[in-house]
Amino acid sequence: MSRVVVTDHAFGGVAAEQAAAARFGAEFSVHACRTEDETIEAVAGADVVFVNFAPMTDRVLAALAPRATVIRYGIGYDNVDIAAAQARGIAVANVPDYGSDTVDDHTVALLLTLLRKIPAYDRRVREDGWCAPRDLGSLPGFAETTVGLVGLGRIGAAVHRRLAAFGFRVVAHDPYADRADGPELTDLDTVLRASHAVSLHAPLTPQTRHVLDAAAFARMRDGAVVVNTSRGGLINHDALAAAVRTGRVAAAALDVFENEPLAADSPLRDLPDVVLTPHTAFYSDSSLAALQQLAADEAERALAGKPLRCPVTGGGAR
Repeated sequence: MSRVVVTDHAFGGVAAEQAAAARFGAEFSVHACRTEDETIEAVAGADVVFVNFAPMTDRVLAALAPRATVIRYGIGYDNVDIAAAQARGIAVANVPDYGSDTVDDHTVALLLTLLRKIPAYDRRVREDGWCAPRDLGSLPGFAETTVGLVGLGRIGAAVHRRLAAFGFRVVAHDPYADRADGPELTDLDTVLRASHAVSLHAPLTPQTRHVLDAAAFARMRDGAVVVNTSRGGLINHDALAAAVRTGRVAAAALDVFENEPLAADSPLRDLPDVVLTPHTAFYSDSSLAALQQLAADEAERALAGKPLRCPVTGGGAR
């Protein structure tokens, strides 16, 4: 009998995943794994594994059935050891297109909130009773504002389309992009120096880790704002906190963090000019339903021995 395992999830239920397992007569179990040892115990002998944030290390992958398939809920797969999966003939798939509209909307909402200085005005009214609009300094109109995108994949391109409707000038850096109908493509240094706001949409790789560090913040336009709904590791959090304290960065909005939940002693928690959301950019009723159904459909392909729709690695077909 095949075995299907959900290592961890943050959903209301897993009906679609359970239905997929039932259609193939597979054993099905759901867990709340956090540690490597918990995950190893949960996935022992599994043929298909749904994973959210549980660590899929080489030791965990070694516990799976031969030619198993790992399905990562969502776009990124930082918690899956891809090299180990390839070496072991284990297929890995992700779900890159389940809710990009929701992430785009959340990103633009954060950008507009920071560029209009809404948190700062709200704080002044609550703490001081009132303030004049000019009290918070310069406030360019959207037509005079440049937004820089670091990464121009599916989500970055959709953010550009939304921003264009507001009249922003948008520039982007992505060494792999070639979009004649997209924003102006340029180097990272130009994006940092030219932009009133920088929004991150790159995958987390050894080359992009801490792409925004102390040196990058020093090159940014004075008083720019930063938004990250992509991967927490793209920003050096200590460097960001220092840049916000000095006013080099006027404000930031973060939905993702290097370690989640955000540490209780993180300096970001004490900065009123940093807006924090708990990795919720993906979340809406429709996007969540699509994510789970697309993941369940991928599991059915794996159990039937069919090619995966969104493979990250090969292997897995039985």
